[in-house]
Amino acid sequence: MQLVYQTSNLFDAHLVKHALEDAGIPAFVFGESLLGAGGELPLFGLLRVCVPDPARPEADQVVAALGLDDATADPICDDDEVPGSVLA
Repeated sequence: MQLVYQTSNLFDAHLVKHALEDAGIPAFVFGESLLGAGGELPLFGLLRVCVPDPARPEADQVVAALGLDDATADPICDDDEVPGSVLA
């Protein structure tokens, strides 16, 4: 199994999994059952989307096409210099 995507967001993990499956690539989300646990578990990096070894190159292309790590697509902007905004 090869890791193709790692996140702390369950929605993104399943979005990637379903996109891979739509492309005909079997995908698995590991760490989903650990989300409710606390204590000694790390807070980040629990969710991993993995695919079989031979499917890795095609899976990387599918994940990249989703643009989940693209910071410019973020609908929430913390930038104070947004055109048309007025500071209160």
